[in-house]
Amino acid sequence: MPGKIDARLKALNITLPEPPAPVASYVPYVVSGNLVFISGQVPLSTQGLQYVGVVGKDISVEDGQAAARLCALNLIAQLKAACNGDLDRVRRCVKLTVFVNATPEFAKQPEVANGASDLMVEVFGDAGRHSRAAVGAGSLPRNVAAEVEAVFEIA
Repeated sequence: MPGKIDARLKALNITLPEPPAPVASYVPYVVSGNLVFISGQVPLSTQGLQYVGVVGKDISVEDGQAAARLCALNLIAQLKAACNGDLDRVRRCVKLTVFVNATPEFAKQPEVANGASDLMVEVFGDAGRHSRAAVGAGSLPRNVAAEVEAVFEIA
């Protein structure tokens, strides 16, 4: 029987991807007590990397937001794996850190980060409200526009 969060995902017409496998020497998440620390996720879809380029040069703010949202979908997929398939165990999104591959003069990191933040609230409601850092980066792995890491509290 699907849980409340799975039903909300379905109502939002969101299908979670398979959790991406790590591409280097790390694990996708660590569960410590009631916290899940999820490694940085990039905008990877079944078609491969999406939104490759520098925000403010090659990529618009709106596409940067879409990149952050795709990263957040991958975060939720990792979170579901960490919860043994039961997203109803999620008590709260504690913190997101959003890295934006941007030009030195770019100053709209918060707007790009909203792509990830808004998705957390759409999916988890008030439990999706979180603390956050939105950080400009001189480069990101594989030249993607965004990377997002997260901490969640689970039951």
